[in-house]
Parts: sequence; structure tokens; C-alpha cells
Amino acid sequence: MIVTTTEHVPGREIDEILGIARGSTVRARNFGADFLAGLRNFVGGEVSEYTKLQARSREQALQRMIEDGRRMGADAIVNVRFTTSMIMQGASEILAYGTAVKLK
Repeated sequence: MIVTTTEHVPGREIDEILGIARGSTVRARNFGADFLAGLRNFVGGEVSEYTKLQARSREQALQRMIEDGRRMGADAIVNVRFTTSMIMQGASEILAYGTAVKLK
């Protein structure tokens, strides 16, 4: 599956637009990460526990979007974007979406 943030796949022509492919995950922080983040707040620096949580969340949302595109019969997903929103205190959704297309 070709996945790109651009509107086109270089050297390929879009034959058909199949619709929006999407994938999301909702993640909550855990006590251990919150405790370590609180300590890091005193000394400064990157809160690596949250960085890792966000990276895993983005990857899972991306993989779910690709699976959705495959179910639609897509050869590629173009114009891919990510967005996030808070669901409740301590939990957020990561959404990956793009246009599923068939290529010539």
C-alpha cells in the first residue's frame, strides 16, 4: 500500500477515488507514566513516556487506516493527515485519515 501526504503518487495516475480511509485509537495515560512525568516536570526535559505513547498511538492509527484502505480495495492512500482530540481527562483519540484511491 502506498501511503503519502501528497495529493498524487509521483509517476502514477489516479484512476478512481474510493472514499475516505480512516483509522483511530483512543489511549489513556497510566499512573506510572503520570508519576514519572510529574517528576520530570521538576527537572525539565522531554517526557519520553508520553512521547513513546504518542508514537505507538500514531502507528496504530496509521495501520488501522491502511487496513481500512485495503478493505476498500485501494492501491494507495493519498493526502494522509493526523488529528488528535481529547476524549476525557487523561484520554485522547489519534485519527489518521486520507483518500483511498485506485491507481492506473
